[in-house]
Amino acid sequence: MGTRTRTALSSSHGFTLIELVSTVAVIGILAALAVPALMRAKMSGNEVSAIGSLKAINAAEAAYSSTAASGGYAILLSVLGATCPGSSQAFISAELAADPSMKSGYSMVLAAGSSAPAPADCNGTPSRSGYYLTATPLNAANGRRGFSTSNAQVIYFDVSGVPPAEAAMQPGGGATPIQ
Repeated sequence: MGTRTRTALSSSHGFTLIELVSTVAVIGILAALAVPALMRAKMSGNEVSAIGSLKAINAAEAAYSSTAASGGYAILLSVLGATCPGSSQAFISAELAADPSMKSGYSMVLAAGSSAPAPADCNGTPSRSGYYLTATPLNAANGRRGFSTSNAQVIYFDVSGVPPAEAAMQPGGGATPIQ
């Protein structure tokens, strides 16, 4: 008769349940630590995008004022998105040419503010002697700061999420400029 021998496994194949649970727990802890940092990074990116959009609109207003409106300013983003007769180039990109314009979790609104009427532009659209431009986060997950600017082209912010009022942007008004 033959004898049976029992051979022991020299190494285990696979992971035990405890090793798998431990690994999943460590990954969960790391993810819990990383998510808030990623959300802050997303909000910072949205805020930077809003500031960039305000700078682009300020530049478009300066070009519009000097070439199309005899020193006046547009009070609607759609006016900056239009071309003058004989030109094929608008003053601002199409993604910002809506009233209001939504980009990167912010709503951009252009208004006349307290400015006086100015000459009509190249298309016969009335312009104003100034403008008031705001960028407001659509919700708290998109950004914490609200921004505003005017024809002085200084961008101001407020940490409450509400853009500084036009009066606060005047000298001594208390609004905080972006450095």
